[in-house]
Order: sequence, then structure tokens, then C-alpha cells
Amino acid sequence: MMKESPNCNLCPRNCNVLRKAGQKGTCGVSGKGIHVARAALHMWEEPCISGSTGSGTVFFSGCPLRCVYCQNYRIARAEIGKEITIDRLAEIFLELQVKGAANINLVTPTHYTPEIIEAVKVAEQNGLKLPIVYNCSGYESIHTLRQLEGVVDIYLTDFKYMESEPAKRYSRTEDYPEIAKGALQEMVRQQPQAEFNAQGMMVRGVIVRHLLLPNHLKNAKAVVQYVYETYGNQVYLSLMNQYTPLPHVADFPELDRKVTKREYKSLVEYAVSLGVEQGFIQEGETSGESFIPDFDYEGI
Repeated sequence: MMKESPNCNLCPRNCNVLRKAGQKGTCGVSGKGIHVARAALHMWEEPCISGSTGSGTVFFSGCPLRCVYCQNYRIARAEIGKEITIDRLAEIFLELQVKGAANINLVTPTHYTPEIIEAVKVAEQNGLKLPIVYNCSGYESIHTLRQLEGVVDIYLTDFKYMESEPAKRYSRTEDYPEIAKGALQEMVRQQPQAEFNAQGMMVRGVIVRHLLLPNHLKNAKAVVQYVYETYGNQVYLSLMNQYTPLPHVADFPELDRKVTKREYKSLVEYAVSLGVEQGFIQEGETSGESFIPDFDYEGI
């Protein structure tokens, strides 16, 4: 067996840096440990993920994508985050299980994939029985995803762009559409059909999220069309209107407002017209910082 390279190429950026030697790639983190900003029960995911008890959500610091409009920008930029060991991460998983978590929800986990795999193994040896949720941006390496086969039960993935122009402008990833297509194909290969328990909680499957951005209805409809026409009822679609314009989008005036009710209604009606039945929509006034938790190292 070939020895794993110390150079980090876990995401499609292929930075090739020596993170454990202190070098930083696009994700913005380095060191031998895992940087985490929060680990707590989270009620703001889809109903089949949060349920009535909450999803056991672990927010990792740093992000390979770092979109300009990021709602969790402080951790995406690795401005905050406490460094912990693999063993401590395993303990956190078990502590969340004791608190009644419906699952273990790994938020922006890509750049810690090897460590997460080890932590899950350790936790399972010590009694962890919850489904593992991989909550990611959709900009994923197939090679990395294949390492997760048999570890991840639920892929909760974004599909942000079907158009290369906004992908380049907002995420510096002109190749996002093609990368996301390949990543989603691999996720569905691993989890080809959703499964739910008696309480209606998902225990296996794929949920594809799309956050509607202001002035980007055409891109959103293209995402919905591609996902539904390619996978049909194999995946669940989650259409979100919670976009919150934060101060750091000032250089992008087209993003400096909330999504209108008309824009979101048009997207939902388009999905229905295609035949989408398995999915989630957000009702009422959801845009706001209630979806953005305090990254105060709770549970770390």
C-alpha cells in the first residue's frame, strides 16, 4: 500500500501544502490537531436531521471554498477555533449522543477527513451508534469522498452553482459546476436511497441544499433542474431562502439584500412544475441571524 502523502490535496483546490508543518492552504488552517468552533445540539437543519432533539452539530474551523457571502464567515476564515485531538473529537461525538442528538453532523469537514474517520472509529468502539452526517459545500474531491464510504450515512451537501460565472465571482471556483456534479454522483453511489427510522428521522441518504441568492434565480432553477432530472427521487432537495446579507458583501452590491418572497416563490413553483415531491422548503421570514449560532466553543 502506498504511503499517504503529507501534502494536503483533500479538496479540489489541490493546494499541496504541508499543513502539519504549519503551512496553510485555501482552507486557512494548519497544525497537527483539529480546529473546532462549536459542538452542540442544533435545531435549524431539515426536520429529518434536527427532529425534536436536535442534530449533534460540530462546526469545524476553516473552509476550502470560502464564499464571499458566507453566513459562518468567522469560522470559514479560521478566525476562531480551538485545536483538539482525534481522541477529544471522539469524546465530543459521544457527549452529543448522551445529550440526545439525533445524529453527528459534521459541518465543513472536508479538510479534516482523515482525522474524522479515525475519530468516528474510536467513538464507535466506545458506543457511538448515531448516523454520521457529512455537511459540506459540494466542492468535494471524489478521492476524498471514497475514503468516507462506510463511515458517512447521510450526505447533506450544497449545490451552489450551475453557472461558472457566479462560481468564479463568489467562490473563486470556475470549475464548481463540474466538480459538484461528480461529487454528487459519488455521494449517491454510496447512499443511493434514503432510509428513515420510525420517528421519521433520516438514517441514510442524500439531501441536496441550494441557498437562493438575490438576483440569481436563473442559476437556482438550473441547479434544481439538473439535480431532479439526474437523480429524481433518489435525493431530497432542500430549497433555502435564509440568505442574510452581512457587512462583508459590501463589494458585491447585487448580494446586499435579502431574497424577495417573489424570487423564492418562483423557485419553489418551478421545482413543483418539474415534479419535485421529495424536498424541503422554508416558510415565513427565515432570513436572519437566528440561523447563525454563536461560535463560543460550546461543547469543545
